[in-house]
Amino acid sequence: MLAVLLFAAFWVVLGFSVFFLGVRGGPSAALATPGARGSHAARRAMTWVFVVIYVAFGVVLPALFLIGNHNSANGQVGGIKLTAAEKRGREIFGERCGLCHTLAAANAVGKVGPNLDQIQPTEQLVLHTIQNGCLQNPPAGSQEACLGYGTMPADVVQGVDAVNVAKFVAKVAGQE
Repeated sequence: MLAVLLFAAFWVVLGFSVFFLGVRGGPSAALATPGARGSHAARRAMTWVFVVIYVAFGVVLPALFLIGNHNSANGQVGGIKLTAAEKRGREIFGERCGLCHTLAAANAVGKVGPNLDQIQPTEQLVLHTIQNGCLQNPPAGSQEACLGYGTMPADVVQGVDAVNVAKFVAKVAGQE
């Protein structure tokens, strides 16, 4: 909210300054108005005021917002806030899973595996598939049945990383 107020304040100050200068007939005419003492000193002061306003609102403030927003932007997908584990899961998904699977939240458009946005799998299903893999024609009683067209090897991601990927996919699939 502070960012919006500061942004609005900049444009209000700039607008009033331009209006004032326009009504007075330009910078030199504004400085030559009755009551403006020491036109050289007044011009110098006005120059410094405009420089400070420009630097503060045009350089420093945008830089602060860009620097301060990095962590927030990295911590969410489509407005969904991610935990540290889910952020790590997003990175791993991009490295290991995005070539085969489609998932909008990871900007992945794979065509071999199932579209995760369409099937919206649970965390348990994703973790089960990561751990067991899948085959197109599995033997009877096997846990390796596939939802897509390709064959996925077991343990593409292991341990905590597999859990993080499963949490990420379950949270964001179909949400964008």
